[in-house]
Amino acid sequence: MAETITDAVSRRRTFAIIAHPDAGKTTLTEKLLLFGGAIQLAGEVKAKKDKIQTRSDWMKIERERGISVVTSVMTFEYGGNVFNLLDTPGHEDFADDTYRTLSAVDSAVMVVDAARGIEPRTLKLFEVCRMRDIPIITFVNKMDREARNTYEILDEIEQKLALDTAPITWPIGQGKSFAGTYHLAENAVRRGDSEEERTKVNGPDSNWAAGLLPQNEREQFIEETDLAREACRPFDLQSYREGHLTPVFFGSALRNYGVRDLIEALGEWAPAPRAQEADSRTVEATEEKMTSFVFKIQANMDPNHRDRIAFVRVCSGTLQRGMKAKLVRTGKAVPLTAPQFFFARSRSTADEAYPGDVVGIPNHGTLRIGDTLTEGEDIVFRGVPNFAAEILRRVRLGDPMKAKKLREALQQMAEEGVVQLFTPEDGSPAIVGVVGALQLDVLKERLSIEYGLPVDFEVARFSVCRWISAGSDADLDRFIETHRGDIARDLDGDPVFLAQHEFGLNYEAERWKAISFAAIKDYQVRN
Repeated sequence: MAETITDAVSRRRTFAIIAHPDAGKTTLTEKLLLFGGAIQLAGEVKAKKDKIQTRSDWMKIERERGISVVTSVMTFEYGGNVFNLLDTPGHEDFADDTYRTLSAVDSAVMVVDAARGIEPRTLKLFEVCRMRDIPIITFVNKMDREARNTYEILDEIEQKLALDTAPITWPIGQGKSFAGTYHLAENAVRRGDSEEERTKVNGPDSNWAAGLLPQNEREQFIEETDLAREACRPFDLQSYREGHLTPVFFGSALRNYGVRDLIEALGEWAPAPRAQEADSRTVEATEEKMTSFVFKIQANMDPNHRDRIAFVRVCSGTLQRGMKAKLVRTGKAVPLTAPQFFFARSRSTADEAYPGDVVGIPNHGTLRIGDTLTEGEDIVFRGVPNFAAEILRRVRLGDPMKAKKLREALQQMAEEGVVQLFTPEDGSPAIVGVVGALQLDVLKERLSIEYGLPVDFEVARFSVCRWISAGSDADLDRFIETHRGDIARDLDGDPVFLAQHEFGLNYEAERWKAISFAAIKDYQVRN
């Protein structure tokens, strides 16, 4: 019997993992995949069938620097639920990619280093989640190392994030003596993730702890857990889903402590695919007609085939292999001949995808970030904006004979969202814009490896860019004509004002009251 839309929606959990760099996000991702049966080994992760390496960090620069640069999408099953896990970049230089990814999820797991607590990048990512009302489960990682006091960590979460905490599990010891987790509400112990079921105990002061902790640490553990049950907030499902409260779990992803508690909580508490806001109405996940939006483009995931994949979040209905979907931006039909499920670089054909699922659509430049696909309705999903670049550079190519190839490569990179591409109105060479300097390193490496184009960068005379608009075309045309040498067009052909510094921008904004200077550009329908 075919699965109904309602049943399929109820089983989906689409979530992102957010963290400051080095908090253990990628390790946690691998352990979650182990539980889903998608992989057999962590670290040198390999797919069961074809043995292709499928680490979530698959780009060379990621492996060399130990960071996540691009968003990896992985689908797996556990406990009767289908999980779509999006492992986002942790480095702040890729904030725009992370922001777009968070538009495609229904919940998030926030990974906190037990020794360092809430770090700047964690705070910024949390603020994005709060803007989107994304419920968060907190996983305090690295309890097997020297860690801060447990109550200090909880207090910091509440104070820095203005978020209520409800500890669900409590660490049994910490550092070298860390021996498992204690479930406060159930009076149950799990000494490691290899234990599928928790062991019921009479309480923290019963004899079970005698063999796990030294006497002094055991007494401290009893005191802490008694206080936690008395003083800490109880878990409230509604408050969690509204984004006011975070359930907190403790563990060590590296040593297989606490991850099973986390994935079980995601299955039980994390929301199923939610309704999505479009320009004209709210789209419910259980509607029969298919709707979806593109939140990411990735090219050359398979260098042997020079592929280009659009990552699509299904919002309603059923996306079926072979169907034709309307690309609202152009009004044309797009055949979905080979939609794919992803596990990092590994992929499999998706015959059907349901709301909450993330699928890859191979295409040759037809789809762009922010595009909406439907079964005919003219709606546009909001919330996949572009941010003004903070670093502007010109690309210097050693071999002028490859200038055309460079233009094509930069166009493709801009369509992916790796960089922003600005074409000056005065005919001078194109300018690339990025949010962080590390994006330039990624651009340089990818141009060299994927396109055979070794390049360097030159400082442009501009340092600030803003999208410009006006209430009337006449006002906008007059401004553009007056500032011809400072105007460029972005990938969509929209006008951008380039300034040498913030003072220059503010000066022009004071002089031209009719012109709006925007640091964020919302997606619009373009014919």
